[in-house]
Amino acid sequence: MNLEYWYLFPTAIGIATIAMASGVEGATFFTPLFLIALKLPPEVAIGIGLITEVFGFSSGLFAYIRKGLIDFKLGRMLLLVSIPMALVGTWFGNIIPADVLKGILAIGLFVIATSFLKSPDQHTLELLDEDIKTTQEEKEPQTCITDKNGKTYCYTIYNRIEGSLLASIGALFLGMVSTGLGQLNGFYLLQRCRVPSPVAIATSVFIVAITALIASIGHVIQFAQAGGEELQMVFNIVIFTAPGVLIGAQFGSIVATKLSQEKLERAMGILFIFVTLLIMGELVIS
Repeated sequence: MNLEYWYLFPTAIGIATIAMASGVEGATFFTPLFLIALKLPPEVAIGIGLITEVFGFSSGLFAYIRKGLIDFKLGRMLLLVSIPMALVGTWFGNIIPADVLKGILAIGLFVIATSFLKSPDQHTLELLDEDIKTTQEEKEPQTCITDKNGKTYCYTIYNRIEGSLLASIGALFLGMVSTGLGQLNGFYLLQRCRVPSPVAIATSVFIVAITALIASIGHVIQFAQAGGEELQMVFNIVIFTAPGVLIGAQFGSIVATKLSQEKLERAMGILFIFVTLLIMGELVIS
């Protein structure tokens, strides 16, 4: 084991804390870090970012399973399209020229940044949840979920075809540039599918966690096939980032209750715009 990347352990704790508190996929932070700070090739940075994300999402996934908020039936429906598309994205990411892959990542980060800057505040979410509840009461609900606190959410899922299309696009980007699925799922499940926000968030985490796991396996296979120094470098990095995100994920749930979610999301939007400009600047200079 090489200790060259020891500093990624505390860095991973900090990033995972922020990612879990803001609800952002961990790879959205890690991939640009590996790309800009460590100067790794795009396909390597993306693969390691996705592998690292899996460890962080596993913690959040178990938390939502314990809360009983995941709609597994809806999750399975979307996984049927997200898993194969994520594998396709992984394959594309390995054959697309490095500069093109950087450009796609920059565009993806910019889209995520704008989504955070335009994200609804807590009051708007409450109004949306109330509107969903009123709409759902007009017909017999197809699904009812009761969480561990005894609260029941009953709803009917709308726009299934549109949701499957959005999930497939998000999964393609997840496999190709390690981010995108969580943001598309959150929008679809809440605003288009009319699923109550607690269930929408939990189900989105479930879909992203499983899809990211499968996509990361695809990247691991590619790293194993490359072998040699590349595989050793991946191991030397992940050995520090993996435990870091596991610890940071626990801190994130605490931080989320202390900070304003609206201000945190706005800060993330500004940060990702800055990172987008850095990546685009590198492309122009090179």
